[in-house]
Amino acid sequence: MRGDEIFIAGVGMTALGKHPDVSVKQMTAAAVGDALADAGAEVGDLEAAWFSNTRQPILEGQNTIRGQAALRPLGVAGIPIVNVENACASGSSALIQASAYLRAGDGEVALVVGAEKMVFPDRPDRISAAFLGGTDIYDLENTKAFVRALGGDVDNRGTGERSIFMDLYAALAHAHMRRFGTTQRDLAQLASKNHIASQFNPKAQYRTPMSVEAVLADKPIAFPFTRAMCAPVSDGAAAVVLCTARGLERLSGRKSRAVRLRASVLRSGADHDPEDLDQRAGRLTALQAYGKAGIEARDVDVAEVHDASSFGELLQIENLGLAPFGGVPARLAEGAFALGGATPVNPSGGLVCKGHPVGATGVAQLYELCLQLRGEADGRQVEGARIAVAENGGGFLRGEEAACVITVLEAPSHG
Repeated sequence: MRGDEIFIAGVGMTALGKHPDVSVKQMTAAAVGDALADAGAEVGDLEAAWFSNTRQPILEGQNTIRGQAALRPLGVAGIPIVNVENACASGSSALIQASAYLRAGDGEVALVVGAEKMVFPDRPDRISAAFLGGTDIYDLENTKAFVRALGGDVDNRGTGERSIFMDLYAALAHAHMRRFGTTQRDLAQLASKNHIASQFNPKAQYRTPMSVEAVLADKPIAFPFTRAMCAPVSDGAAAVVLCTARGLERLSGRKSRAVRLRASVLRSGADHDPEDLDQRAGRLTALQAYGKAGIEARDVDVAEVHDASSFGELLQIENLGLAPFGGVPARLAEGAFALGGATPVNPSGGLVCKGHPVGATGVAQLYELCLQLRGEADGRQVEGARIAVAENGGGFLRGEEAACVITVLEAPSHG
């Protein structure tokens, strides 16, 4: 092991779903406890912690010291605790900060936690405002104009409750359909793939398999999306114990299960010609992460991507280079992205099935990929997985992610 290497020594995650009677503190305690046990670590081993959350300020009024409040009852106190908010990419952004701290030599063992409580049936206005805050609220009319220009519908919202993100994704889907001939059925196939995989994930919010026809027949949300193609509102928490090579030596008996962090890159979106797909934030982040990790797209064995909508999955498969632009439907028809395929994508069920507790989502992706790389994913296991990639996007500006994180992981070495 090199001295500058960073490892994920332990992971933990709650079941995701609608848990109105469970608090952020309770979910944090469960995820952290499982991650520490998985790493063979104690609270006293932790030298710093990063806490990812986006909804407590607006939904509960806990607008500061969220991490300190959630972690202190667990005995995590006296060490640096950093609160991270970067839209849906908060959890993976926290990982980047924690790994930089360790590489700087300021510690050897750190904790990264993502926890989110989004289910408050009595607070619909606050929930709506929280989603709207993921765009530029001072540029909202231009955002709506962007949706209309692409053929989306941001005005008639009588088909059911939805966030503005579904309107944005739907508008991008319309543009893709015109340019490449993508169909609603292609998106339903992606959703069906994930609903089939999620039956094998005991932590997933939805575990009932759905056929393509069942996905298409589900409740309309914003054409071309039905409800089964959209991520639900979710509660949940996930945690990872991150360490240096020296820190790993302190955690007895866990070296053979430690997943190596090959690269993790954060970029923000930038203005560009929307027709120039090579300038997408996700595409540029992928290329930078691949270069840093010393890999190419063909080396990826399994991926978890940010499918807040099923079109989001198609978009990120393209950005990761797992299919050429416009080429996802053909590869999907070959079974390339399903369990047993060449490069399974979202074996966890993805956000549309596993759930999308915003501040926890990026860490939940890492939980899934660590299980995959350790060969511990049971019925959804991707056989022989050695290289895994997570794509975690956050917010929307000018038609793409405001923040994008791509992380590359490598399976434990048993040599």
